[in-house]
Amino acid sequence: MIEWYKKVVFENYANFKGRARRSEYWYFVLANALISVALIILGGAIGRLFGDGITGVIVGYAFFLLYTLATLIPSLGVVARRLHDVNKSGWFYFVSFIPLVGPIWILILFCTEGDAGSNQYGPDPKNETDQISEIGSVEVQ
Repeated sequence: MIEWYKKVVFENYANFKGRARRSEYWYFVLANALISVALIILGGAIGRLFGDGITGVIVGYAFFLLYTLATLIPSLGVVARRLHDVNKSGWFYFVSFIPLVGPIWILILFCTEGDAGSNQYGPDPKNETDQISEIGSVEVQ
């Protein structure tokens, strides 16, 4: 799980091209949720140290807000790559704003297995032969 999280956040920070497997997306979502919950709990504890006023809330949840801002771009990137894996544009994520139906449809797409073989967004991330043929086509200088 940590390897998928590091791949999304560090290796593909602002990468909106290519495809992401279901495991890459869901392990990132799981790790992101666990870190967010831990930061909220930590923020609440720190907020108590500064008092129950607005200052305590702001100081306590500043870590969570900074983390959320830092992972916004990688989150959108992995969403776009996940949609590419099912042969949809990253812009298709805006369907989630349709009340009731949109979030269900997006959830179904995120749970659907990606297209087998290459599609217009790149090679199949599950297929090792596509990656081997890509590596073989690179010129060595």
